[in-house]
Amino acid sequence: MVKWQGRQGSSNIEDRRGQGSSGGSGGGGLGSNPFGQGGGGFRLPSGRSGGGLGGLAIIIVFIIIALAFGINPMSILTGDTSGPTTSSVLPPQNASEDELAQFVSVMVKDTEDYWGEYFSAQGQTYAPPKVVLFSGQTSSGCGTADTASGPFYCPNDRKVYIDLGFYDQLRQQFGAPGDFAQAYVIAHEVGHHVQNLIGVLPEFNRKRQTMTQDQANAYSVRVELQADCFAGVWGKGEFEKGFLESGDVAEAINAANQIGDDTLTNNTISPRQYTHGTSEQRMKWFQQGYTTGDPDKCDTINGPI
Repeated sequence: MVKWQGRQGSSNIEDRRGQGSSGGSGGGGLGSNPFGQGGGGFRLPSGRSGGGLGGLAIIIVFIIIALAFGINPMSILTGDTSGPTTSSVLPPQNASEDELAQFVSVMVKDTEDYWGEYFSAQGQTYAPPKVVLFSGQTSSGCGTADTASGPFYCPNDRKVYIDLGFYDQLRQQFGAPGDFAQAYVIAHEVGHHVQNLIGVLPEFNRKRQTMTQDQANAYSVRVELQADCFAGVWGKGEFEKGFLESGDVAEAINAANQIGDDTLTNNTISPRQYTHGTSEQRMKWFQQGYTTGDPDKCDTINGPI
């Protein structure tokens, strides 16, 4: 069990649980669920962000993958870029979920501390993301987020979106129980925010405008694996601060194994359609980050993966 109780939480939590979202149009969908899409907010099974990948063939592939994950493609393709609506409904008073929200807040604060120190050592200032907790559906700068979207980072508004109900899915459907598996999800999405700050996501969005779908998918895998590595680096920081106990790291590695593209799809799609990496790759790069504790050792963009 991660030692989190009684510790300070983040001031950058935006709790929208119990609130609704107005309908809208435009904005791109949120993709399938290997953390829900994650990938720095890239569209299709890689997330979302800036420009789209376009093309009827891409949409068809996307719909096939979405259906494979039990996601309604229409709920994804009809994105919503409008801002969140206000609501008089208070977040649900659920003791178990409120405790989970507190856990998320503490883990987010730990990412703020780690990356704040790292950026400071580089002579820079870390601007942390807002983390939005929602239930059911909400709007983001990257389109409509719903339970099927899974956790994701949107570079357009620099926010991480998490429906806490996803953690039940992580445990029951994906076979990845444990609080450090949950922390890994958070650290992965924050890793995308770091990528946005250091220019990795903007560069991907610029380059993919002229890429084929296969090339964009392959690039997306590299981006996702770097976020896994960044999560591992952060995990090493948690260990060094004495916050981890026996078995915690194994929970994160198991989660990385369970959400590989090959495992999630039971090897039913071509590796050319992978957008997050195989189970072996995801475990490898989380362990690379954890073993080295050095973000500079996470260059999946240029080196072999």
